[in-house]
Amino acid sequence: MKGWDFPSLILAAGLLLAGCSGINPHYDPTRPHHRPDGFVNNDGARPIGTSPWYEIMLRRLRGDFRPLAPPAGGYDSFIAAWSAPVDLSLLHTPTTETRITWLGHASLLLQIAGRNILIDPHLSEFAGPLRILSARRRVPPPLSPEDLPPIDFVLISHNHYDHLDETTILRLLAAGQRPRFLVPLGVKAWFDAHGIDKVSEMDWWDRTNDGLLDIHFTPAQHWSKRTPFDTNRSLWGGFAIETTASGSPWRFLYTGDTGYSADFAAIRQRLGPVDLLAVPVGAYLPRDFMAPQHTDPDDAVRILLDVDARQALGVHWGTFELTQESFDQPPIDVATALHRHGLASDRLWMLRHGESRALPVKQH
Repeated sequence: MKGWDFPSLILAAGLLLAGCSGINPHYDPTRPHHRPDGFVNNDGARPIGTSPWYEIMLRRLRGDFRPLAPPAGGYDSFIAAWSAPVDLSLLHTPTTETRITWLGHASLLLQIAGRNILIDPHLSEFAGPLRILSARRRVPPPLSPEDLPPIDFVLISHNHYDHLDETTILRLLAAGQRPRFLVPLGVKAWFDAHGIDKVSEMDWWDRTNDGLLDIHFTPAQHWSKRTPFDTNRSLWGGFAIETTASGSPWRFLYTGDTGYSADFAAIRQRLGPVDLLAVPVGAYLPRDFMAPQHTDPDDAVRILLDVDARQALGVHWGTFELTQESFDQPPIDVATALHRHGLASDRLWMLRHGESRALPVKQH
């Protein structure tokens, strides 16, 4: 991620002024997660993102935000074991089947009902505003933004730098792509500052329909921040995508960044069982700091059970230096969690960077 450019500085100045006024332009007093100055989680006892700057700096200095040890055999060995060559011809071939490709970290390409949906795309070398303050990418991106097939939708779950990446989005647009962007409340201002159109904001439980798909914005337990002045001024969440193209409902859920919460039982109750779940399984240590905002593998399996997911996919791991666990620890902990809950070892896939899987459309 490159440093501050002119649009970002303009946006930061605007957010500073908004911060001084204390006004949330989207505030709706009938919605419990709205506040006059921003947004909160459904579990009000779990405030997140409010740690003072000096605590964050202390944690950074003592190593809370980087792995304590390299993966077994070193990073080159990990890259070789957990990377797969992308079949670009496959991705560019129109299909009515459902296909998911993991692009590293939380980035996904979902091909469903003839649509290409890009989720939280990050295909650059750093995640952060400045290199000195950024998380380093250890596993190379499996493809470049220019390699992607024609994208119909780009879904952004929240404004953290490892999910909303300026470089990737600008390169995607420079390559001639003109997708529709779906973003949380408050995030459209970032796109406006960069002169990007076709952007729609969504609140929790809002729904967008394009004839073949229903796309819902779903609650999650997390937080938002892009500058020193905008903590929790924009919303965060996940996306549920439903199609009936095959005649029966088929549902995909991407949780976004989240801690474990009652939100997922509510999603199951409101939308129905999930056919494919994409859930974070990394960036979970140290737990005293990460537990409210990032699921660990056991939390991820509990979410799988809460939403009655037929199949799950682990994301948000093994790409950026973000937290204390080594890059190869999440697959070990996922296997342990599945065994602990009495589930089959393949109920939660751990794909390689660039790997695609096709999914049959079946009724529950």
